[in-house]
Order: sequence, then C-alpha cells, then structure tokens
Amino acid sequence: MLNTLIQDGAQDAADILATDEPVEKTLSIIDLLLTGGTAGIIIIAVLFVLLFVAIYIYFERLFAIKAASRVDGNFMNQIRDNVASGNIEGAKIYCAQANSPVSRLTAKGISRIGSPLEDINTAIENQGKLEVYKLERNVSVLATIAGAAPMIGFLGTVIGMVLAFHTLATSSGQAEMGTLAEGIYTAMTTTVAGLIVGIIAYMGYNHLVVRTDKVVHSMEANAVDFLDLLNEPS
Repeated sequence: MLNTLIQDGAQDAADILATDEPVEKTLSIIDLLLTGGTAGIIIIAVLFVLLFVAIYIYFERLFAIKAASRVDGNFMNQIRDNVASGNIEGAKIYCAQANSPVSRLTAKGISRIGSPLEDINTAIENQGKLEVYKLERNVSVLATIAGAAPMIGFLGTVIGMVLAFHTLATSSGQAEMGTLAEGIYTAMTTTVAGLIVGIIAYMGYNHLVVRTDKVVHSMEANAVDFLDLLNEPS
C-alpha cells in the first residue's frame, strides 16, 4: 500500500513538472512581418513595392540590353560592300533591317556620306548619346532604390525603438521585458527587409551597368570601323 502511494506521488510530481516545462514559441516570417504595428506594416508594404519595381526594371532592361547587344558578325562587311559599290540605299535598308543601336549609328553615318568627315563623326556621336540614353532608361531608379530601401528600413526600426521606449517611459519602468523585446525585434525586421531590397537592387544595377558598357563598347568599335571605311582610298 505504501509503495503504491509513493509511486502515485512520484507520478503526480512528474506530471506537474512536465506541465511546467516552458513551451518554445515559434514565429513565422509572415507573423514577424505583420506584428510590427501600423507603422511597421506600412514600411514593409513600401519595401515590398520597391522590391517589385526593382525586379521589374531589372528584367525589362536586361531583355532590352540583351536584344541591343545582338550584332551580326558580318554586319560591317555588308556595309563595306554596299558603300564601296555605291549602293547607299541598300546600306540604309540593311541597317533598318538590323534594327540595333550599332545599325542605327551606322545608318546615321551613311546618311551623312558626302559631308565632311568631322560632320559625320559629330552626327554619329549625337546618335550614340541617344542610344546610350535609351539603354540606360530607368536604370538610375535601381540605384535610387538601392540607396533608399535600407534607409526606409532603418526608419522603421527607429520608429519601433521610439515606441518601445515610450511604452517603458509611460509604464514608470514597470513594463515587462518580454513586451519590450518583442517590440524591438519586430522593429528590427524592417531594417532586415530594407537591406534585402537594397542588396537586390544594388546587384541588379551593377549588372545592368556592366551589360550596358559592353553594348556601348561595341557601338564605339563599329563607329570607328565605319569611319575607317570612309577613309579608305577609293
């Protein structure tokens, strides 16, 4: 009988200890993003919009630059043959069919054949500026997002910290540390989100700049080849 009472008491004690064990609290990313209060949710929404804009601009410009970089390896040979044979209209038609920055630069130079070489060079340079502007359209927005997103995220963190300390001040120092810690780590999520958006935009911007520079270099090389063609002795 005594052994039975002892076993029952031990079992009851074990059950009590088991129920008192702390339960680990898990928090999903969605909960973390949506528990930052009104200000936090607004800033996260703004960062999400900036992320969408950055991704859209990156892929739109990437496809445009990729299309502009396609140049027929035999392009300049065809232009040389047409110009050498006096078929200026044929050279213009060939440039129009190619429809690329390089072909438009060449077409501008062909349209000035007969003018002084300096005038032809100036016309090509002006057309080149227009083509570079088209290639770089909206790319600067990525640079702006890369710089603004981390600052917007940091603004959310500062607002969260101000609210946390305001809670501490209005409670006469009696606020629970758990409540303060929850507000602080929730506020920090805006900085993390801002840094993620900024890094994505920054990497996309630099990749587009590199791709654009390659197209510009190709344009310059073909412009030099065209001017050399005009300088060749008849």
